[in-house]
Amino acid sequence: MDIVVRDYITLGQLLKLAGEVNSGGEVKPYLASESPLVNGQPENRRGRKLRAGDTVILKHVGQINCVSEQDS
Repeated sequence: MDIVVRDYITLGQLLKLAGEVNSGGEVKPYLASESPLVNGQPENRRGRKLRAGDTVILKHVGQINCVSEQDS
């Protein structure tokens, strides 16, 4: 799955777009129980800025590639 980012998107916003959480209030508990990988490293900061070229792996969704508008 590809997600288009202009400058950046936060991990919390990405989780909402991917359907892993329904609201921002669910992000912190989700990150406490799951271990998404950002560029191969575990990440638990909901405000982590993701830019084009970053890859996120979610347990129930799989790999999400952050791409720039030019690449989409």
